[in-house]
Amino acid sequence: MRNFLITVNGKQYEVGVEEVGESSYSPKAVPLSAPAPQAAPMPAASGKGTKVLSPFPGLIKNLLVENGASVKKDQPILVLEAMKMDNDIAAPCDGTVTFNVQKGANVESDALLALIG
Repeated sequence: MRNFLITVNGKQYEVGVEEVGESSYSPKAVPLSAPAPQAAPMPAASGKGTKVLSPFPGLIKNLLVENGASVKKDQPILVLEAMKMDNDIAAPCDGTVTFNVQKGANVESDALLALIG
């Protein structure tokens, strides 16, 4: 068993890999490339309002309303894809939506998706 320390999206993981058979592979030093740039989150207008947090990790598949649009409580505002399933994320209250994410962004649990103010 060989142990490796890898970093994925800024998080470190220790991984054990079992050697199954003999191999003629001889590892070579490979320079590490810089991590792929990630889209910066859209800034929240004032930081005040009701937070809409991601219930689980996933991909922002679609924004269903425009930034700055008026929304009603329980109105779907974006689609969060997780485990190949689309999940509508709804506004928790009436107000004006200010998104903190962009379409195509990957988010973690409890990430700030939007503010409703």
